[in-house]
Amino acid sequence: MTNPSSGLYLGILGGMGPMAGAAFAERLVALTPAARDQDHIPALLVNDPRVPDRTAAKLAGGEDPLPAMSRGIKLLTDAGARLIAIPCNTAHLWYDELVAASSVPVLHIIESVVEDLRRRGIDSGPIGLMGTEGTLRMGLYQRHLERHGYDCVVPTEGEMTTYCTPSIAAVKANRLADSFEPAAACVRALAARGAVAVALGCTELPLAIPHDRRSEFDVPLTDSIDALALAAIQRYQADTGVARQAARACA
Repeated sequence: MTNPSSGLYLGILGGMGPMAGAAFAERLVALTPAARDQDHIPALLVNDPRVPDRTAAKLAGGEDPLPAMSRGIKLLTDAGARLIAIPCNTAHLWYDELVAASSVPVLHIIESVVEDLRRRGIDSGPIGLMGTEGTLRMGLYQRHLERHGYDCVVPTEGEMTTYCTPSIAAVKANRLADSFEPAAACVRALAARGAVAVALGCTELPLAIPHDRRSEFDVPLTDSIDALALAAIQRYQADTGVARQAARACA
């Protein structure tokens, strides 16, 4: 169990988008082995949607989001956070700069996805990637997965335009009912091209394809929200001396 007097918190830098940040906090609770309130992880969530658009910054010369993200991390650490989780994949294009600006460790969401693939027994093979245009065009997932021995299957330009991007946009606009079909079509397209698993590499996508519909697909889906939550649980418990227990398997 956690020590309520330790004063240590997990800091969650959310708001990118807001529903993804809130969903991460919910999944953190759902995946923590706990028998009572005090067994859960103390967490602080900064869910600030004013962070400038990450894809626009990388691909269209938009406003740099790094200062806003750095301020969010400082706000969390000043409040007592001793470990940071950022439930936004595209934000990790600035990971090195965020680590340099942080006084505490920052988890890496793509490394967490790799851990989740291995947890599922998927140690090699082509992995289908879904994410924002910025994440995929900048090669964020590709670099990490290829370094760990995986191949990558990315959406074509048409699949991005027709399936992936509209699904992410629908979640950001609170139109969850409109987000499933395009996301599902992208999963099936990637599987048809040989993917042995598909990474939901934008934190809006696990909301587009909820847990109770994932059995509809012929390939497993690795969920970047859940992967990061499991990594946060493991790291927090290790750092605070809590006995490491296996987190419940994702539904």
